[in-house]
Amino acid sequence: MKNLFVKIAAAGMLMLAPAIAQAAEGYSTANVNMRAGPSTRYPAVAVIPAGSSVEIRGCLSDVNWCDVEFYGGRGWVSGQYVQALYQQRRVYVGPQYYRPLGIPMIRFSVDNYWDRYYRNRDFYRDRDRWSRGPDYYYRDRDNRDRDRDNRDRDRNWRERDGDRDGRNRDRDWRDDNQRDDRQRDDRRGDDRRPDRRDFDCRPGDPSCGE
Repeated sequence: MKNLFVKIAAAGMLMLAPAIAQAAEGYSTANVNMRAGPSTRYPAVAVIPAGSSVEIRGCLSDVNWCDVEFYGGRGWVSGQYVQALYQQRRVYVGPQYYRPLGIPMIRFSVDNYWDRYYRNRDFYRDRDRWSRGPDYYYRDRDNRDRDRDNRDRDRNWRERDGDRDGRNRDRDWRDDNQRDDRQRDDRRGDDRRPDRRDFDCRPGDPSCGE
């Protein structure tokens, strides 16, 4: 009978072991941003004050970023800003401590993670671009900004060209009018009867009067 109780207790411990290994207690070493993904380029979702306690839910195997829980919120923090208690001393969370601390190695997916935790966030509507990675998102955004700037410049150039063309047309119109006025004045001058005083009279010329 005693052996039966021992076996049941052992089985219970084995069943609880995976649940216990799902999180480890950690502490932030600085005022650090908790982000929506494992990179400083993902949006910040909260600021964890220095010395605050966090629950480490898992870490990536290829880069030192961990999924943590802070006051009910979830996000990612670099392991260089998180310490955990190991053999009576605090150590920075790194791959060499994942197994001893019971921290599972996990993967990150924008679609799954954001669907679970960030549906009410403004950046959620851009998840399709974010799902390709932060570098793609920022490159795409920079391209869109550059295209918008080019369109603005083109519009400004067209407006300036239109203003310049309008000024040129006005100037041409004024020049044409002035030229026409001069031509009319010249024609009127040609039609005037010559004044007798415009000629030199010779002595004895009967057409010259005094």
